[in-house]
Amino acid sequence: MTKKREPSDLATPFNRGLISDFERRKPGVKISVSVVNVLLFLFLMLACLGPMYLLLKSAITPTQDTLRSPLSFFPNGAAWDNLSEAWNHVQISRYFLNTIILAAGSWFFQLLVATTGGYVLSVLKPKYAPILNALVVCTLFVPSVVLLVPLYLTVLHPPIIGTSLLNTVWSVWLPAGASAFNVVLVTRFFDSLPREVFEAARVDGAGPFALFWRMILPMSKPILGVVSVFAFIAAWKDFLWPMLVLKDPKVQPLSVRLPAIQGQTDLGVFLAALAISTVVPVVFFLVFQKFFLSGAGMSGAVKG
Repeated sequence: MTKKREPSDLATPFNRGLISDFERRKPGVKISVSVVNVLLFLFLMLACLGPMYLLLKSAITPTQDTLRSPLSFFPNGAAWDNLSEAWNHVQISRYFLNTIILAAGSWFFQLLVATTGGYVLSVLKPKYAPILNALVVCTLFVPSVVLLVPLYLTVLHPPIIGTSLLNTVWSVWLPAGASAFNVVLVTRFFDSLPREVFEAARVDGAGPFALFWRMILPMSKPILGVVSVFAFIAAWKDFLWPMLVLKDPKVQPLSVRLPAIQGQTDLGVFLAALAISTVVPVVFFLVFQKFFLSGAGMSGAVKG
C-alpha cells in the first residue's frame, strides 16, 4: 500500500538550500561547512570591529606611536590625557551637547511626523489619502541635493514666522521631520496591523486619539525602534545641512566642528575626539537592536 505523503514531505523540495539535509549529514561536508562558517564569522568580526578597535586604541595612544607603529599595542604606554584634553581644551563637551540636542530634536520630529502621517494614511484613511500617499511617495524620487536651495530659502525666510531660523535648532529639527521615507515605512507597518483590534476599540468607545495612543503605538514598538535608529544616527552624522544653517561655532555639532579643528589639533587628541563622537550612536544602536532586528511586535495583539 502506498504511503501517504505528509504536507511537510511535500514542502521539503521547496525548503532546500544550497546544501541539502542529506548532504549536510556527511562528515566531510559537515566539517567543510563548519570551517567556512567560522572563517566567515572571523572575517566579518575583523571587518566590523577592526576599525573600531584601531580608533579606540589610537585615541589613548601617543601621537608619535600612532604615526610610527599604528598596529602596535601601546609600545610606550597609554596616553589617557588625550581624552581629557579633547573633552575640555578642544571643547568637545560643548559640541557633544549640541549634537545630542540636535539629534534628539530631529528624532522627536521625525517620529512625530512619521507616526501621525502613517496613522492618517493607513488607519483614518480620508478620501484624499491615496492622493496624499502618492505625493509622499513621489518625493522619494527627488534628489536631496535639489532641495537644498529652496529649503535654505525657506529657513532663511519662513512663510508665517517671518524671522530667520538660521543658527537655531529649529533650522535642523523642522526639515528633519519632513522625511517621506519614514512616513512610508510606518504606513506600511500600520497596514499590517490587525483591523479587528481597531474595530473592537471603536466599539468600546475609543476615539481617534485614544486609538492612536493606547492601541497603535504600543503595537508598533518594532517600527518605532527602526525609525528611531535611522533618525538618530542620520541626525548624528549629518554634515552638509548643519554646516549650511548653523554658521555660529557655538551651536555647531560634532560632524561640523571635527573637520574644522582637525588641522589645528594634535592627532592623538583629534582621534580621541572622534572616539568620543562614536560612543552615543553605538550605544543607541545596542539599546534599540532588539526592535531593529525583531519583527514580532504584534504577537499579543490578537488572542484566539
